[in-house]
Amino acid sequence: MGRLSLHFTLAVLATALAVLLAAPALAHGSGHSEPSFAPRCHAASDTATTFETMAVRPSAGGPWICSDSDWVAHEPVSWLRFEREAWDGEERPRYFFSRIARHKSITFAALDADGTLRTLSWNEADGKPFVAGPVFQLVLPEIKAETRALIVRIEQPHSIPLLTEARLTFYPEDADWSQLEMLILAFVLGMLVLPLFFDISFFIVLRERFVLLHGAMVLAMMAYVFTAGGLISVISGIPLSAIAIAAPLMWSIGVGISALFLASFLEEGAQSKIMRRSTIAAGIWSFVGPGFFALQLAATQPFDDRLYFICFLPVIVIITAAVAEAVGRGSRSARFVAVAWTPIILASIERLLRGLGAYSGPSTLDQGMFIATGLEVIVISLAIADRFLAIRRERDEAITEARMLEQLSSRDALTGLLNRRGLEARFDQLFRSGFDTFALIDLDRFKEVNDQHGHQIGDAALVASAQALRGNHDPDLVAARLGGEEFVVLVRGPRSLQRVEALRRAISTRIAADVEGLCAPVTASSGAIEVPRSTNAMMGFDEFYARADALMYDAKASGRNRMVSEKLTMFPNPAANTKGCDCGPQAPPVRPGRPAKDHAA
Repeated sequence: MGRLSLHFTLAVLATALAVLLAAPALAHGSGHSEPSFAPRCHAASDTATTFETMAVRPSAGGPWICSDSDWVAHEPVSWLRFEREAWDGEERPRYFFSRIARHKSITFAALDADGTLRTLSWNEADGKPFVAGPVFQLVLPEIKAETRALIVRIEQPHSIPLLTEARLTFYPEDADWSQLEMLILAFVLGMLVLPLFFDISFFIVLRERFVLLHGAMVLAMMAYVFTAGGLISVISGIPLSAIAIAAPLMWSIGVGISALFLASFLEEGAQSKIMRRSTIAAGIWSFVGPGFFALQLAATQPFDDRLYFICFLPVIVIITAAVAEAVGRGSRSARFVAVAWTPIILASIERLLRGLGAYSGPSTLDQGMFIATGLEVIVISLAIADRFLAIRRERDEAITEARMLEQLSSRDALTGLLNRRGLEARFDQLFRSGFDTFALIDLDRFKEVNDQHGHQIGDAALVASAQALRGNHDPDLVAARLGGEEFVVLVRGPRSLQRVEALRRAISTRIAADVEGLCAPVTASSGAIEVPRSTNAMMGFDEFYARADALMYDAKASGRNRMVSEKLTMFPNPAANTKGCDCGPQAPPVRPGRPAKDHAA
């Protein structure tokens, strides 16, 4: 909860910062409500066509198209014509504005009633970008009372919206977006920040590639909103040409990363091999195809506008098909993606149709794209959080399963005690932690039990023996079954040999109580070793086992049903207290003495 609260706070601060960045635009857009004027006619030509040729009234023929169709930006020159009837009774326009896009130059010609053409020309670098929307403006030649038309010549246009969204206005403030639209833009930027913090947190835990890809996608979308929304002009005097390139380039990069994210994010089996390869190829294509045409080079002017949008068509088709296939295969992640990407795919199609000139509309239609972008990254962040929980569950289950397998490999299946493998793996650590008494216990004449009563009774006797050796789950006692009827008990603490003897005796009592049908009591013999803790000597499992085994056979030879034990005399290793000297050959660290005790039943 603390980390979530921190992320929410950072997102609020980021949103506030975005609003502050938008503040100049908000103040700027508080001015007037004067109308803006759209072109009445448009045309396209080669560079040889003159203003005199285009000054002919559209009603008298000529190249003019006076309808909202057949817009093209692939000819060397595009023309727009504004008629006086548009501003009659209004303030005469003083500014031209349109969508930011690459072009070589824009020349205005005010056509007066006497046929005079008064021109004013601007290069691409002269355009003034707004801090509110993907819009730039230019100053017009004086529009007089006798001016009957304004003719606009745009050389090497790279975008149809540059033509369809062109307008004239009296107040420069009327060219930008409204305060509401800028607030929406600011909040979209704030929405994009929160998923970025989540991605950082998720990657620290998951280390999954799709989290990095989503973070890169969010950054690309933030850069797109920042440039296409015009806020970049608040903090930088970036030229018009750079903004014109940055916005579509960031979009193509964001789409490409999105496709790669999809291929990495969906669960295993959610995509067929061919669909996954197609999704990755679509992402790479988005970098190469639309990314190249986003540069809007002079050499590609005749076709880069159309091809930029056309190149997205296969990407949209492949991504839609990939999501649909994954949803059909039952992918939970794909359902999140479908919800997140449906609005942005629809907004992209709308922008694509507008970019290809299928119809015209104001740049404020891009608000739908920005809102869809903000919603997309929020929903995908929820999807990543859901996937994070799923992966964590899978890892927890895998860890639990691994532990279960470890238990199975280190535990005796019949009795549940440690087996030899499990005991040997832990023996050194147990010895260092104080388990310094080693007892080997073997049931007496157990083969006769199996032969007379069957293995089922024999197994029951082994289980009862294990219950007796657990010692009521004493933390200072570890029991193991080495195989057959042979057990090992490790004990730490005071009176360890007496406790081992009590366990040995308890075996007969427990078998008699738990196993019915036995003709005679089942007894056990034991060999036990105790190592004084006052020394720093270390013995291995094999050394303990060999000595305890010999002692156990002594017990068997002495009549069974008894324990033979000894305390080993341990001499400290002189090297342990000697630093940096060569003391020559050392005496053996362990010198077993004679059996100290022989406990008989």
